[in-house]
Amino acid sequence: MTADRPLNVWITRAQPGAEATAVRVRALGHAPVILPLLAVRPVPDVQVDLAGVRALAFTSANGLRAFAQACPDRSLQVFAVGAATAQAAREAGFRQVLSADGDVEALAEGIAARRAEIGGVVLHPGAAEPAGDLAGALARVKVEVRPLTLYDTVPVRLDPGQVSQLPGMDVALVHSPKAARTLAGVLRARPQPQLRILGLSKAVLAPLAGTASAGVASAPFPLEAAMLNLLDRGA
Repeated sequence: MTADRPLNVWITRAQPGAEATAVRVRALGHAPVILPLLAVRPVPDVQVDLAGVRALAFTSANGLRAFAQACPDRSLQVFAVGAATAQAAREAGFRQVLSADGDVEALAEGIAARRAEIGGVVLHPGAAEPAGDLAGALARVKVEVRPLTLYDTVPVRLDPGQVSQLPGMDVALVHSPKAARTLAGVLRARPQPQLRILGLSKAVLAPLAGTASAGVASAPFPLEAAMLNLLDRGA
């Protein structure tokens, strides 16, 4: 089933990623509405120690951008979870960039396959509460990993003007479990029975279990393009 009119698509993710998603939604013929439920907050005064580090691993473009701001080194090999993160790495000036085009487990497997080539520590800059456990996945495949917290994502309260827009939303896009938890709180306070909710994965959508909506659907694999493909399909 395809939509018979442009959908009003609520983009819940933090900036600057929200704007990139809006461009993709608009290209599909729908109307993006950016009402972030999260904001990115850098951790102040972080010291980046590259002693023994031979590669960098990123599970989000936010982590990549935070590292690029905190450290001028662009010589290390970058392993990225997907195409958007890989593109952010190239735009930041990294030359050796590989994308797993998948999830955290796929990224860990790709790094493990190059363990001998790396020959040292993999630094994993990211969020205080990462959406996936890359450090654990790498430890399970015997790769030495050093997590580095560079930012946090914090819930954002919608103002009255933003809340007034919610009844006009057809679809909400959810990129992370934290965004899903925040959305669940919003919908408990202000139910939106017309709203269809699309998520990057079943794990991302888990916090929304039991929330009243017009339907919930997860992407078949955790890439934004796969989630956006669901826009023109019934839940």
